[in-house]
Parts: sequence; structure tokens; C-alpha cells
Amino acid sequence: MSHLKRRGFDLGQVQTVSHFAMPSADMVKQTWLSDKAIVLPALLIENMINHAKNIEKSHKLMENVLKSGEITPLIEKEPYISSYGNNFAIVATSTEEHDAQGIEKIYFDAFESSNEDDVIAEELWCKGSWLSFVDDDASLRFRFSWGMEGYEDVSADPLKQAWAGKLCDVLFPESSLITQNNIILEHLSSILGKNPSFVERIVYFNAPNGGAQFHHDVERGHAGVVFAQLSGSTFWLALSKPKLIDEIISFVVNPKNQQAIASVLPQDAAQTALKKLCASRNHLSDYMEESDHELVEAIIDRSPKFIAQLVANGYCHTLEAGDVLLLPQRDLDNCVWHSVFTLGDSPGEALSFAVR
Repeated sequence: MSHLKRRGFDLGQVQTVSHFAMPSADMVKQTWLSDKAIVLPALLIENMINHAKNIEKSHKLMENVLKSGEITPLIEKEPYISSYGNNFAIVATSTEEHDAQGIEKIYFDAFESSNEDDVIAEELWCKGSWLSFVDDDASLRFRFSWGMEGYEDVSADPLKQAWAGKLCDVLFPESSLITQNNIILEHLSSILGKNPSFVERIVYFNAPNGGAQFHHDVERGHAGVVFAQLSGSTFWLALSKPKLIDEIISFVVNPKNQQAIASVLPQDAAQTALKKLCASRNHLSDYMEESDHELVEAIIDRSPKFIAQLVANGYCHTLEAGDVLLLPQRDLDNCVWHSVFTLGDSPGEALSFAVR
């Protein structure tokens, strides 16, 4: 049993069951095509031994960012500068004062030779951010991309996306645990019908009391996400959007759940609005895509009884170090929504790479 706590909300005790059997290639493909999350248990254990020092180095970086609130001074010296200095140069930094969760964004140019004037890709960046506004949630992430943040079609320039990936590789060499894993590559090649590329890369450090609220990762040109737990442990809820809508509606219309709903939505008007939304699957689906979907968020992220319902219906996974999770993101109507909780008393490192 594990106690789920996130961002100051106590979501109760849940039974955490780890995965032990490796699914067959056919099962992985069929599960992905059925819009379900797939766990590849202990897939990375053997190769992680070769990256023990890199994972330790990344944890040290995380700890130093927590202490200083800065990133650039930490990577402008060893052991980082020699790893990226042959192909990347820092050209600017931003303290992200417009973004309350942003810590710092570091801009890079990439070049193929020792001549820094021979630039092959510009506007690359690594951005460090807090995962929430809660003071005692020390979870943070390092995201790698290029161009204007928030612009959907960043995948339109494969060259810059490739170099953003290389930047992630040199700052976090343990990235190769995903990108060079033959089993992951074989599964994704079978599913996609072509060799995958890994874009919009994120390196996570989920801390106690932290994790990610329910969301999806649909983006134009992306087929899904590969998530690898490198240290620590996380608890996941993951199910396709149609299944999540089913669960929300069944929960809201059940009279036995009215007290649970009132505990997270105390105002009568909010309860009435939620019931009205649940009268139409289409309206509920559209509302879930709005940036502010508090009526639904209150239920799926803050109701212990709803979390228990999802667990009882089998939509949960526990990831330990070495486990990999595949999350198909077919489109807005069928994507796998997912929610993450940190287990244990220490932050853990994880990789989350979009698949193109």
C-alpha cells in the first residue's frame, strides 16, 4: 500500500502493484493501437549500470538548482561545458519573470565544427521549470526544444528538433537509455511503420508531494510518449480520454458520490454545472480541452474517492527504476490522459520523450 499525496492534497491509500512480466511484441503493438498505456518492466536495469555516474551527476544538478535557483552558472563549468562545448554555445539566458513556474531558459546555437561561426541550428533552448506553485513541492523539469515556446508546430523543422535532442544528449547522456534501446526502437518501428525520432524531450525530477496532474500530450506530428523511470518510484493513473469520460460520468451521476463531490466542489452552482456537463459527452470532452477546466480537475485530481475508483478499475501502474511506460497519443479524442504521483521520500529522475 502507498499513500498518495500531491501538492498539499491527501488522496488516500492505494494498492500499488508493480509489473513483472514483459509483454510480447504483439501485445505491445495491440495495446498501443488500443489507446492504452503499456509498461515494459525492468527494461533498462542492465544498461542503467553504465549510466550510474550520469544519473548521479543529474541528481547533483537538480540539488544545486534547488539550492541556488539558477541553472546557467552550473552548466558553464565542468563537468558540463566540455561535454557540449564542441557543438553548442550559450548565446543568451532568460530568467523567465513572465512565467511563475519558470526558473531559467538557456538559449544555444549549434555548430558542426570547432568554428562557432559555422552555425547549423539556432534558437535551441533548455528550460528549467518548477512543476507547480506549491512551496513544498520541489519537483522540476528540464525541457528541450527550439523557437517560440507554446507554438504547436515546433516539429515543422526536423533539423532544429534533432539538434535540440542532441543538446539533451550531451547535458543528460542517460538519454541514450531510451534513444539507443533496441527493444524500444523495435516496438516503435513496428507500431509506426518507420524508425521513430525522439523530440520535445523532458528530464523530470518528481519530488515528494509532487507529480503531474491529469493531462495529455497531444501535439501535431507526435504519436505518443516514452517515459523511463531512472531513479525513485512513481504511481500512475492512465486511461484513454473516452474511458476517462466514462469514469467521470459514472462517478458524477452516482448518488453515493455526492458527498465526495461536494468536498471538492462545495458550491451548489459548481455541482450543478458539473452535472450539466456530464449530460453530454461532447460538451464534457470539449470542456476538458479548455485551459481552465476546474469542474473536472477538482474530481480527477483532488477527489480520493474518484482516484480509488480508477485504481479499482485497473487504470493504475507503479514504475520503479528501470521501468518504461509507453503512452499513445493518437489524437485529442483518443489520447491517453495520465496523472503522476511521487512515491517514497526522495526525488527521482525520469525521461519523457515525445515520439515522432
